[in-house]
Amino acid sequence: MLIYYIILMINNLLDLLNSENIYLVANWGVIPFWLLLIFAPFNSLTNFLVQSIIAPLLLALGYAYLSYNLYLENNLFDGFELYNGLDGLYSMFANETVLLIFWLHFLAISLFLGAWIVRESKKYLIPRIIFIPSLILTYFTGPVGIVIFWFFRIFFSKKISLND
Repeated sequence: MLIYYIILMINNLLDLLNSENIYLVANWGVIPFWLLLIFAPFNSLTNFLVQSIIAPLLLALGYAYLSYNLYLENNLFDGFELYNGLDGLYSMFANETVLLIFWLHFLAISLFLGAWIVRESKKYLIPRIIFIPSLILTYFTGPVGIVIFWFFRIFFSKKISLND
């Protein structure tokens, strides 16, 4: 009887792990990390939560779960048309699971870049009033925020480096 209830609980949990719920949890779940970067960038809690493997690990779990489900559906490489032009990209992202996998990818990378901005700001003593807008732009626009921060970083580090 106990095994029956355990199986029932697992099935109920798996029913909750659908694409929509993973999307909502991931989207809302990264916001506290970003708020920590913006409002308490040099705090030890921010350092522990955002500068560590915790956030990427949580996003990677969703990524792996969705990839495994895609594999089970025998759709892992069906329609993988990433490099076949915009029409191929559009048809590939028509699959909800593939789209969500790439969204988790984006969330993880942009959060990593936000953490990098904070580390570099501390290293080069860049004031918050300058790097916080870069964080916000990185959250919403990714590369635009990074490029703007990079220009400020050049000014404060007093050197131009394309690979540092």
